[in-house]
Amino acid sequence: MPILKQATCRFLPPLISHRFASSARVQVKPYKLHNVESGPNAEVTVTRDDALNIYTRMQTIRRLEAAAGNLYKEQKIRGFCHLYAGEEACAVGIKSAMEPNDAIITSYRCHGWTYLCGPSVVPVLCELTGRMNGNVHGKGGSMHMYGDNFYGGNGIVGAQQPLGTGVAFAMKCRKMKNVCFTLFGDGAANQGQLFESMNIAKLWNIPVVYVCENNGYGFGTSTKRACAAKHYYDRVSYMPGVWVDGMDVLAVREAARWAKEWCNAGKGPLMLEMSTYRYGGHSVADPGTSYRTREEVEEVRRTRDAINGFKEKIIPTGLLTEDELKEIDKKIRKEVDEAAKMARTGKEATTDLLLTDLYHNTPPQLLLLLDEFSPAPAASARIDGDPSSYIRELRRICQAVAQTPLHATAGLQGDQEKGAVEDIARSRRPLISD
Repeated sequence: MPILKQATCRFLPPLISHRFASSARVQVKPYKLHNVESGPNAEVTVTRDDALNIYTRMQTIRRLEAAAGNLYKEQKIRGFCHLYAGEEACAVGIKSAMEPNDAIITSYRCHGWTYLCGPSVVPVLCELTGRMNGNVHGKGGSMHMYGDNFYGGNGIVGAQQPLGTGVAFAMKCRKMKNVCFTLFGDGAANQGQLFESMNIAKLWNIPVVYVCENNGYGFGTSTKRACAAKHYYDRVSYMPGVWVDGMDVLAVREAARWAKEWCNAGKGPLMLEMSTYRYGGHSVADPGTSYRTREEVEEVRRTRDAINGFKEKIIPTGLLTEDELKEIDKKIRKEVDEAAKMARTGKEATTDLLLTDLYHNTPPQLLLLLDEFSPAPAASARIDGDPSSYIRELRRICQAVAQTPLHATAGLQGDQEKGAVEDIARSRRPLISD
């Protein structure tokens, strides 16, 4: 049974002889408010089940990202790999406040969210290494993973901002009492598309919660050097905002609940700024020490770490014990280690999947095209040790599709289709050059 939704029942049986508190009230760091008179409560209630699930999820993400980093160093992961270690409280806190039909969309730093929205860590690690049992069968890699009401993983900086606004707009049109949490980093907070999205969201009172995960650095540029404003939560006059200690998972959960209630009351969008920190570099290829000191990173680990901070809050309440947490850690380590082995040895993705999952409802004309230009049988073999064969097959397919008029005329009728075919025929060119 994978660690996630069954976390409470998994770890409760060995401990039934102990006496535990059923719930407790704890204080979180005060919020800072903009354009709103009252905000989330700074005193929150947490139950034993809450504590078990929250701790398990945060610790699993931490261990998952450590495994991903090791796989990258072993050259098992190709391309980019952006780790979430240090920022776990943001994802786990928001997820703890979400209802089943609420949506989430985030940036390329999406491994943690993929785990939270899926069955276990296995699809995440296997996706990173291009395995068939990966989240999207090895086709998405580190930056493009998805799940139920989870719209990715987006590789383009800030691309998720208008997309998340659109998802929330669809909810409004369908009269759903749900919201879309749209996450982005401080590095994407200066994108023009964010301000365009916020403008239309407020005009139409779209139920979108913009979440700026401010980890202090956009790649290697500090927020002080990149942003003229001191904060992100109070940047626009027409929308409320709340500053949240993003290293306190309970503060994040309470803020997300409050934001959801705000949107469901028909008051429109708002901004949450989560003050957080990433322990690694921008990506695994970035050591993260040329623009900040090792002492700075260690200071955050020592004084603000989300997991240690949660333990310090919860253990004194009697909800959990130190021995119980150690047992949870042991089980998480075993599960992630087993998933990492699968990521190293599982069946690799094959080229016969290259043209699948392009459309929700594939146009009939395109179905004919896909059948005509499906990869050769020999190309479906494993490519372990020879990535060039995969690239050659991809190039062959793309060139064939690009030079075929049919692929761009789906849905056109009569003279429209004829004209489109003629236009394409005049401008044939390969999509991928040698």
